Amino acid sequence: MRLATLRTPTGTVAVRIDNGTAVELGVPDIGALLARDDWKAFAAAGAGPAHPLNSIERSAWAPVVPAPSKIVCVGLNYRSHILEMGRELPEYPTLFAKYPEAVIGPYDPIVLPAYAAQALDWEGELAIVIGAAARRLDRDAAALAIAGYSVMNDLTMRDYQYRTPEWFQGKSFEKSAPFGPVLVTADDYGVDTELRTEVDGEVVQSAITDDLVFDPAALVSYISQIFTLNPGDVIASGTPGGVGHARKPPRYLVDGNSLSTSVEGIGTLVNQVIVEGD
Repeated sequence: MRLATLRTPTGTVAVRIDNGTAVELGVPDIGALLARDDWKAFAAAGAGPAHPLNSIERSAWAPVVPAPSKIVCVGLNYRSHILEMGRELPEYPTLFAKYPEAVIGPYDPIVLPAYAAQALDWEGELAIVIGAAARRLDRDAAALAIAGYSVMNDLTMRDYQYRTPEWFQGKSFEKSAPFGPVLVTADDYGVDTELRTEVDGEVVQSAITDDLVFDPAALVSYISQIFTLNPGDVIASGTPGGVGHARKPPRYLVDGNSLSTSVEGIGTLVNQVIVEGD
């Protein structure tokens, strides 16, 4: 099942994507849907107004979960990326956080002030969306707590990131993390899919998700030992090799670039970089 959140003149609405149409589900967004214990049956049975996908403007697509209570990000989780950054494989996941204000829709422009765009790097990621409260779960139970998967780009301000040993300030700029376009439920998502990032049509990242050091179930289990993951929470599972900062010389996004981020079987984010004046 494929689920999304659309913007309408009266607010947002959760939809199910069926055979070229978006069927309204009667709740305001996918976060609100996942808060229901019966969310999957409710979504499958929803039969509200239907809208042809080809009639929906790109600007109408909201972040699939517009306001997650938590966005937990994982650093150094693809073997290829770890090696290109000159590090050893980690024993435990490297975790940091984003705030909900960071997320934007799958086709929204990435609008940043000039001071935040001096070393702007791409990081395409598979996003894990939680569908049931997860607290101190083993691996098998953690897998069952995953509602499904989406796509995120963890855009990073490398200059801010490396101002201090902590990465947070370079990872959570407002309106810097495209997220969507849909959530594909766990039972419909194929394993070992390709993640690809392009800049102006040039492929800059391409990896299969089996390159993850810590897979989705392992991440949910590990994080749930620290705090409760709630329905609608998001885990950005890490980026593969090919980031701009690791290139020689480094390469960064600039005003006017078109950034495309896709995960096979889910969909593609397409976002233009707009750098505001000083």
